[in-house]
Amino acid sequence: MLLCIDVGNTQIALGLYRDTPAPADDGAEPEVRPTLVRDWRMRTDARMTADELDVAIHGLLGERAADVTGIAALSTVPSLLRELRLMLDRRSEQMPTVIVGPGVRTGVPLLVDNPREVGADRVVNTLAAHRIFGTACVVVDFGTSTNIDVVSARGEFLGGALAPGIEISMEALATRAAALRTVELVRPRSVIGKNTVECLQSGVIFGFAGQVDGLVDAIVAEMGPKAGPVTVLATGGLAPLMAGVSRTITEFVPDLTLLGLRLTYLRNAHTAGAAAR
Repeated sequence: MLLCIDVGNTQIALGLYRDTPAPADDGAEPEVRPTLVRDWRMRTDARMTADELDVAIHGLLGERAADVTGIAALSTVPSLLRELRLMLDRRSEQMPTVIVGPGVRTGVPLLVDNPREVGADRVVNTLAAHRIFGTACVVVDFGTSTNIDVVSARGEFLGGALAPGIEISMEALATRAAALRTVELVRPRSVIGKNTVECLQSGVIFGFAGQVDGLVDAIVAEMGPKAGPVTVLATGGLAPLMAGVSRTITEFVPDLTLLGLRLTYLRNAHTAGAAAR
């Protein structure tokens, strides 16, 4: 089974995938579909060493650690990217390993001024979104920052928009305003809050939904009718909450980044396998 590791600024997400043959029509070759056997999340600590990462991940896997036959990973935290490489270098003789970065084939054209500035998570999200929906897409990733990525109908990464994340915005507000505090991020009874907690929840949740909807509307208008149909999808930790509030988000793919890692691994498995041998 393939272990996918997404090291983000706030959390590390892991997914264990098994490829499952699906029946095909007309006697064609069976289609292979990924089955998410188990997933985990752990807090990111930028000071973790390769040894600590290894122990933490092995502890989460438990008995399933023996089932891992390949690893695909990325990190948006520079200090942990170095430690992630050290950890996987130790495993590279036992199994194929792929870390997404410059030189790794993803098949995603990056139509931006400086392709090296594009985070690995945004690249694999583009790859997975296009593979799943086959249309132009707007990917809204609710993480430490709110990333809005634009994908053409041909699977090209066109750019996007970055905004402060919901949780860090709430923390900043609670820190700077003496009479306010951090509240649970749940949908309030109504947009018009009847107490301080509901007012904060309304401002954050409906406010961010309005921000996303405004950006998506502007992006789709800028893409124009030549882009064809545009699928707007959400992923990331707070996506389940925001997808139900946003007017423009129509799809929710919780493991989009992990699926993109799997697809990248498949593109590079031959090279990685040769290294393992």
